[in-house]
Amino acid sequence: MKKVISTNNAPAAIGPYSQAIEVNGTLYASGQIPIDPATGDFVAGGIKEQTEQVFKNIKAILAEAGLTTSNIVKTTVLLSDIANFAAMNEVYATQFEGTFPARSAFAVRDLPKAAMVEIEIIAVR
Repeated sequence: MKKVISTNNAPAAIGPYSQAIEVNGTLYASGQIPIDPATGDFVAGGIKEQTEQVFKNIKAILAEAGLTTSNIVKTTVLLSDIANFAAMNEVYATQFEGTFPARSAFAVRDLPKAAMVEIEIIAVR
């Protein structure tokens, strides 16, 4: 049985999808882009600020499900420019305590709303 996870503390879906779905103790969160849910706009700044906002959104979804970043087992990072990898990685490294989850990271042609970064996660209870 699947359970929809939704919170006002992260941006609402901008298409026909859910913020996250939990099935059998595993949470699958849709990719998050750097939208501030309070304003509906991107945060000001560059890749570091955008990555920080993406993680704020991820943490809000996790909190709604009663989870934390320590429950994340896999991330997928999408970058609009691979040249931003090092700066994104600096922020990414500060978001976890203990072991890091498995990760894929790659550049794509475009991201929704011209975001510089999008991150999706899988977390387990």
